[in-house]
Amino acid sequence: MGSMSESKAVKLPAASAFLASAEVGEEAARWLGFLAGERRSSRHTIDAYGRDLRFFLGFLAEHQGALADFAALRALEPADLRAFLAKRRNEGLESRSLLRALAAVRSFLRFLEKKGLAKTDLFGAVRAPKRPRSLPKALAIADARDLIDQESRAGEAREPWVLARDAAVLALLYGVGLRISEALSIERARAPIGAIDRVTILGKGGKTRTVPVIEPVRRLVENYLDLCPFELSGGPLFVGTRGGPLSPRIVQLAVQRMRGALGLPDSATPHALRHSFATHLLGRGGDLRTIQELLGHASLSTTQIYTAVDKTRLFEAYRLAHPRAD
Repeated sequence: MGSMSESKAVKLPAASAFLASAEVGEEAARWLGFLAGERRSSRHTIDAYGRDLRFFLGFLAEHQGALADFAALRALEPADLRAFLAKRRNEGLESRSLLRALAAVRSFLRFLEKKGLAKTDLFGAVRAPKRPRSLPKALAIADARDLIDQESRAGEAREPWVLARDAAVLALLYGVGLRISEALSIERARAPIGAIDRVTILGKGGKTRTVPVIEPVRRLVENYLDLCPFELSGGPLFVGTRGGPLSPRIVQLAVQRMRGALGLPDSATPHALRHSFATHLLGRGGDLRTIQELLGHASLSTTQIYTAVDKTRLFEAYRLAHPRAD
């Protein structure tokens, strides 16, 4: 019922809405009909793609001094696409919208190419705008602590060892900055407990790194081991209720339940705890290079996104330290 009502709501533009030859305009209308029908694209996508194509055909009419026909579309060069993107960029479009516009033009020309009316090989010579990197969504310190606190799940019908296990896993994400896959890859023989205050991780790209594990995190791991009913020697540190390796999905579901109970946003995920580790460490004066090593980032530029997350602290530090800040 939902998809039917949505398709009825899609109002496709007529061929005359496109500043191009009548034949190209008719194909543009057919293309949008194809997206709405066979491809079952959303109304939002169809509206956006139709708008992007109108801009492109209008640009060609101005750029080439004539309405675009099939011959003009077959003769398109990479320089034409670059000029179109540059014009739209100058008009204020951001990278995300430019990427969508490029995808819309490519989709239309591919639609025509199947009929022998255009070509798409020119896209291989056009560098797409860089996709904007979204900033990590860190939790507030209090919220991060609540997610790790075993008492936050006191009302759940879960065995105490399971609650202790999940708390230990999440503590490794927030207290050590591990990825969830890295935390679950730790072997029992290498568990950070007692005097063992570091753990060696095999991270992305097969690179190993050794990271310190603070005492509160070690205590949570010890508590889990004290309660765990399975013999873990020779296997993974964290196991499921049947004794097999723990699935990341189980940890994600645990956080999802806590998120609802604590009234946290959807962005409060296991991975958000890793982001929170880096953001909070930077906020307390942590060195960017050190944070890079702790997170296992190959490039410092990847770690630098946390400086944007913690702008408040950086601006405050500038205000306090710079002689001309006032």
